[in-house]
Formats: sequence, C-alpha cells, structure tokens
Amino acid sequence: MNIYVGNLPYTIGEDELSEIFGKYGAVNSVKIITDKYSGRSKGFGFVEMLNDEEAQKAVDELNDTDFKGRNVKVNVAREKKTDDRDISN
Repeated sequence: MNIYVGNLPYTIGEDELSEIFGKYGAVNSVKIITDKYSGRSKGFGFVEMLNDEEAQKAVDELNDTDFKGRNVKVNVAREKKTDDRDISN
C-alpha cells in the first residue's frame, strides 16, 4: 500500500521516516519529494508498505500526530490521475 505523508518537517530524512513507519510493519520504500533545483524537501512524501493491514494501522495511528512540531497528515495515497483534457486542438 502506498501512503501519502504531508506536512512533514523539512528536516526529516527518509531513514527517519522509514524508522517511524517500520514500527507498524515492513517498509518497502520511502520517498520524500524534493525541489529539483534546490534539493530541499517540499514537506511531503510517500511510504510504501508491503502489508495492507499494517499500512492501514500506520495510517490510522500516525495521522494528525506530531512529528518534530508539525501535525502530519497521513492517508492512503490516491493514484495519480492522467490529464484527460484534449490538447490536440
């Protein structure tokens, strides 16, 4: 299951985020989104967990909790929608 984690502290690293979610089960991957020019965190990322039940427990228990002074938003990531506007005009 892919999990969205928003309102992250800009100082948190992928290893630390993996450790937090690892308390709930096996973490497959962690990606904090960064600005492509500055390399600075954009304050959100994604955690992929192998077991859906463990992932749901992590979402339920970590949503609206404090990470280094920031109230993080944790929920199941939605699939990225393709843009269905017709640009051939």
